[in-house]
Amino acid sequence: MSGAGDMNSLVEKVRSAGVVGAGGAGFPSYVKIQASADVLIANGAECEPLLFKDQTIIQRFSTELLQGMALLMDQVGASRGVLAVKEKHQDSIAHIEPLLPANIELKLMPNVYPAGDEYELVYEVTGNRIPAGGLPKDIGVLVQNVETLVNIARAAEGQPVTRTMVTVHGEVEHPFTAWLPIGMRFGDVISLAGGITCDDPVVIDGGAMMGQVVDDQDASISAVSSGLLVLPRASNLVRRRSETEQEYKRIGKSGCDQCTLCTEMCPRYLLGYPIQPHLVMRSLLTTGEVSETLSVHAQACCECNICSLWACPEQLNPRDICVSTKRDLKANDLWLTPEQLQGQTREVHSMREYRGVPSQRLARKLGLAKYDSKTAYWKEVDTVPSRVIIPLHQRMGQHPEPVVSNGDAVVEGAVIAAPAGEGMGVPIHASISGIVTLIDGFIEIDAG
Repeated sequence: MSGAGDMNSLVEKVRSAGVVGAGGAGFPSYVKIQASADVLIANGAECEPLLFKDQTIIQRFSTELLQGMALLMDQVGASRGVLAVKEKHQDSIAHIEPLLPANIELKLMPNVYPAGDEYELVYEVTGNRIPAGGLPKDIGVLVQNVETLVNIARAAEGQPVTRTMVTVHGEVEHPFTAWLPIGMRFGDVISLAGGITCDDPVVIDGGAMMGQVVDDQDASISAVSSGLLVLPRASNLVRRRSETEQEYKRIGKSGCDQCTLCTEMCPRYLLGYPIQPHLVMRSLLTTGEVSETLSVHAQACCECNICSLWACPEQLNPRDICVSTKRDLKANDLWLTPEQLQGQTREVHSMREYRGVPSQRLARKLGLAKYDSKTAYWKEVDTVPSRVIIPLHQRMGQHPEPVVSNGDAVVEGAVIAAPAGEGMGVPIHASISGIVTLIDGFIEIDAG
């Protein structure tokens, strides 16, 4: 393990470069890497259907990936490095395996969803569970997405985060994966795929299971964007993912027959965590203390959507009801402490290994099988968009304040927003060179 000065230098470089977790939540990486850990897990499992960004990283940016792993292992004191890849990704495995140093091993994950979930990964790699309500560092583990590790390697060389790796798939002529400037409009991104192949399209920003349905092609990609799936508005998946809270609660209240399949297939329940979606569904029928007792079974939900999009025979929406319930638990001071959650944790379910959701069958169930035959391979994109709209609230932590004004000329990589004060947060950098034309919860830059 290197000296404190070197470690602090890496932490500061990672913070200054604006590195956040590329796996989805956007947590500032400089905070995570200040912990000590015995094991570093590089998450390349990529369990969402159709996405190919993590495999692109492993196959085309392996030098920077392994450099990022080496830097972090040195930083946190880890003696063991593990790169997790699904066993179906034979091209990735064949490419990276000969390049691995002695202290980094491959972990082949089953071809199931959600193999890339942090809790699943840590258990599969170490045999230990993250404490309920806790973090991997509580058991000496650090987990980072493979794209984040490349960004850390680049940060060590003074390169800020200005691009994000995105897969474009679905109803497009030529699916692809590319590094694209943060703030690039959905419409401009999708045009690189040669055009849309359906009428009345919408976009799922992220994966089909956990992404958000977006009906505005002027929306823009952020530092945590992983995929844009173009789908017909009339598709069953889009309809299911677009239900309002009023709709899914009304239908759930009238339609749930308490079959318990949502619970029996829940990955966190199978790992022994205190999550039981069927009891949360039951809480729709109750009030007062009874409802409160049932509602707390939502808190350990990881929002993976297996309950709603795979398990429920009635096509109800336990996942979104759990999400709404978690919001209400916090608002009503019913949020359980990690110690309370841990006290309700059970042994790992004896049938867990037999209840993984096969990736190929999941794609069929979601209506994505016709796209699954095409892989969104790497595309080199040299063109610079004429305009980017960079969101200021794309990351966790303190919201950054603009440090530029309308009319300012900026160059790619320049800091355009930074957190005020000493709170947790990272700066945001210009993703293209140009003129700042608008600031309003975002910073718009026109390439001119």
